[in-house]
Amino acid sequence: MSFPLLTATAALPALGAVATAAVPAARRTAAKWLALLVSLATLAFAIVVLVRFDPDGDRYQLTESHSWIKDFGVRYELGVDGIGVALIALTALLIPFIILAGWHDADPLETGNTRWRPTQGFFALILAVEAMVIISFEATDVFLFYIFFEAMLIPMYFLIGGFGDRAHQHGEEAASTQRSYAAVKFLLYNLVGGLIMLAAVIGLYVVAGSFSLQEIAEARANGSLDMATNTERWLFLGFFFAFAVKAPLWPLHTWLPNAMGEATAPVAVLITAVVDKVGTFAMLRFCLQLFPEASKWATPVILVLALISIIYGALLAVGQRDIKRLVAYASISHFGFIILGIFAMTSQGQSGATLYMVNHGISTAALMLVAGFLISRRGSRLIADYGGVQKVAPVLAGTFLIGGLATLSLPGLAPFVSEFLVLVGTFARYPVIGIIATFGIVLAALYTLVLYQRTMTGPVKPEVAAMPDLRVRELVVVAPLVVLLIFLGVYPKPVTDIIDPAVKQTMSDVHKKDPQPEVEAAK
Repeated sequence: MSFPLLTATAALPALGAVATAAVPAARRTAAKWLALLVSLATLAFAIVVLVRFDPDGDRYQLTESHSWIKDFGVRYELGVDGIGVALIALTALLIPFIILAGWHDADPLETGNTRWRPTQGFFALILAVEAMVIISFEATDVFLFYIFFEAMLIPMYFLIGGFGDRAHQHGEEAASTQRSYAAVKFLLYNLVGGLIMLAAVIGLYVVAGSFSLQEIAEARANGSLDMATNTERWLFLGFFFAFAVKAPLWPLHTWLPNAMGEATAPVAVLITAVVDKVGTFAMLRFCLQLFPEASKWATPVILVLALISIIYGALLAVGQRDIKRLVAYASISHFGFIILGIFAMTSQGQSGATLYMVNHGISTAALMLVAGFLISRRGSRLIADYGGVQKVAPVLAGTFLIGGLATLSLPGLAPFVSEFLVLVGTFARYPVIGIIATFGIVLAALYTLVLYQRTMTGPVKPEVAAMPDLRVRELVVVAPLVVLLIFLGVYPKPVTDIIDPAVKQTMSDVHKKDPQPEVEAAK
């Protein structure tokens, strides 16, 4: 048997989570270093997966298949296409930065009496989420995917509810109440979506007699499996609802600002840059591949919802007073662009959407982590409590500006290429929607530049006059992300070469071709 590379890539952080949790309570620093080393080893495995993947080869590569629950036809099946490989690489890349950024987020708190926060548990939970996200990107058995799609909610619940942001304006008791509310809301929204998806998964098995994505897709392609129109539509809606909650798509988005606002900055990055990508990824892998006709049937409504997400999220970001909630609403707008690209049903749109998943992960990580460093210094998330930071901490202000400019998709930074492709792909088939979506760019410039102006420019407020600049550990976190934003903004070809063949196969699944441009005949 060949080495099970995909299993190893997911199993390593899972085993690391167990080992980190088992470190004695007095050895907090050892637990941190163990978690960091495990995340780096996982990144090394992800790089091997990336190197061994052949974009011009079979659709699913490095496959593994073993009988698991034989009586129910459930198999342990793994395989990656170009989209999955790109997102595994993104996940493995961001986790070490998340761990470094959160190095002191679970240290002991002193509020009158010393109260210990379980440091080992914090880092173990991050590794557990990484393992579940990676195997979700690898799973080609629908039931196997569902298990980890749901299981990742548990560690995320504890990360949000148990390790919240210390920069709260109303004391620790109020902060604890808000964290609990945000964690429960996150869990309930996603559990409801997951339960509806479970009914659809069972229905799919009843209709298809298999949980294997490849078997069902092949049966649909060769005509041996013919779903009734209404059946396919109901199953599609069951899957899509769960993915739209996870993504999140308006109007199922309301859990995200609470979760990101109350979580620590590294956990907020884990939510929006890593976990939420499972939702948009699954739309491409499962909705379009398993239910092509229903996907086309639902496209007009989904495009309208995506458009609402773009404009609504950006408008609410403009009006925010809380830095982290502003980034959360901006992410809702960005996920609207991703979903718009997926359901535009053009190769440019879907390539742009997949590239957007990667670029949004990097840009949001850069902006939110620097915002977290800023908040930890001042002890406040309110924009009004800052001013003149660039005069006392120029490196912090500079990296904050680059993260913000990436968020507004400035040309030369990575998100610009992906957003441009999404808009071009949308305009080619739905010009009115493409035109309206461009207003999201204008609003992004507004909320980003206003945020920078109010926090970084102007007179230096007394409370920030002694603010230190970025420390070495913080520079190690931010500098590689900034370099990646610039590199992929100038030269995105390494990523597009990997994802484009997978996008073409997805377009083939839904029997769609790019619309031909209308050119007037020469007179």
